[in-house]
Amino acid sequence: MTRRRWIADEVAGNTASMTGPHADHLTRVLRARVGQEFDVVANGVVHSGRVMTIGEHRVEFELGQAIRSEAAPADLTLLLAIFKFDRMEWAIEKATELGVARMIPVIAHRTDTHLAAAAQKRIERWRRIAVQASEQSRRVAVPEIALPTKLWDAIRPADSMKIVLSETEEQASLGEILTEHENSKQLFLAIGPEGGWTQAELDLFQKEGWISVSLGPTILRAETATIAVVAIAMSHLA
Repeated sequence: MTRRRWIADEVAGNTASMTGPHADHLTRVLRARVGQEFDVVANGVVHSGRVMTIGEHRVEFELGQAIRSEAAPADLTLLLAIFKFDRMEWAIEKATELGVARMIPVIAHRTDTHLAAAAQKRIERWRRIAVQASEQSRRVAVPEIALPTKLWDAIRPADSMKIVLSETEEQASLGEILTEHENSKQLFLAIGPEGGWTQAELDLFQKEGWISVSLGPTILRAETATIAVVAIAMSHLA
């Protein structure tokens, strides 16, 4: 039987710790016991870990031998325009399971003002969801989730492959563009809010060197587009 995997919040020598709600889930929901063994990821390496102590909001493991060192996920950064939180949380969870390396929540022109204002308070919840999804999918690293930022500040990454999903694009498909650039090792993907990007935003993407692509004639919800785009991209980056 495959053992549960946990990603340590803290690592010091041969000791790894889980803290806060992360530890509470292990102790209160799964009722972990001293001496119980799990797979524990410490600094990107999977170890055999034995529970040493259980305290208030803290579980400490003694790390055993390294079981294996797994490859890091593909270098895929997702710029995700903020949309309804329940759907966005689902998108974050699934993008994590699929292997995204980092996510940047973006405040776009059509982002609801109430959602934009509340996004800063959601960041810790989004990060917890990413941790849980990483453990469930047996990743060795949790994707970075940046603080919410305005589009202008988010679309200027380092020189790399940059693709924006656009409802108005009629020719270039995501699969075709990725095939043409199959040697790219780093990829940025941008997915718009409900209602899509404005023309001014698309013009800005073009000015900054982003390639506009389509997923076809069907208009997808933002969370559905997220899963489709990431799955297609990861199949080319793997």
